[in-house]
Amino acid sequence: MSIIDELIAPFESISLDRMDEVKLLNRMDSKFTFCREKLPCIMEQLYSSYYVLEIDQVRLQRYETLYFDTSGYHLYLNHHNKRLNRFKVRSRKYVDSGLCYFEIKFKTNKGRTFKARNRQKSPQNEIAGRNEQLLISGTNLTPDMLHPALWVNFSRITLVNHMMSERVTIDTGLTFRNESGECSYPGVVIAEVKQNRSGFSAIADILHKEHVPGTKISKYCLGIISLNSHIKQNNFKQKLYHLNKLNHDIRKATHDGFSAFAPGLSGKGLHSATN
Repeated sequence: MSIIDELIAPFESISLDRMDEVKLLNRMDSKFTFCREKLPCIMEQLYSSYYVLEIDQVRLQRYETLYFDTSGYHLYLNHHNKRLNRFKVRSRKYVDSGLCYFEIKFKTNKGRTFKARNRQKSPQNEIAGRNEQLLISGTNLTPDMLHPALWVNFSRITLVNHMMSERVTIDTGLTFRNESGECSYPGVVIAEVKQNRSGFSAIADILHKEHVPGTKISKYCLGIISLNSHIKQNNFKQKLYHLNKLNHDIRKATHDGFSAFAPGLSGKGLHSATN
């Protein structure tokens, strides 16, 4: 059993069917990033407020995601340039359950996130059939405009609050790859709070008390700038500095022998990515 498995063992579990009562396909999102060494302290404060998703006795779920973009990375640049009413297009596989979906995420100028998706048998490098219909009906894009841009792998803890009004995802083990290289951020944890409307959140309150700042950067954008040094990234420089410091700190702690998460941590961050 891994350290993270031990951390989530005390939570009362919730099934996928019951969790689906809190779909939140139209929601408000808040993101937080912190060093992996903070995870035990934070998780221990959540046991009385949240359930953890468990599927076939697995609580730490593995994800594989393929993101699509144009040849000029317009979807990434829309995010970087803070353009409102923007899209992300992806194919996501839930490795442990075998489920796979083609998804479109839409961020409105009101700060809300909408998600539409089709179930599919396996991740596809091409957008066709029902997925093509979903793309054309929901966006100003067509399949010929998009190509596979980034593969992202990570492990996720999914929490649901006892009031059944909030989901929290906690992602670790981030790895990015494209046709030119691969990099990883073993020292970084990304937590995302998802609610129908902005309101009290136990985990957000705890993160604030632990001096964890909100960080508005997506895994997709982090992967793109990590593997494409030539791409425009001015608006993300401060966030990149913060994330690379988290990654550096966990690698230094591992090297010095102080980290509880030392086993298996050998990943590289932004500046050591292959381009």
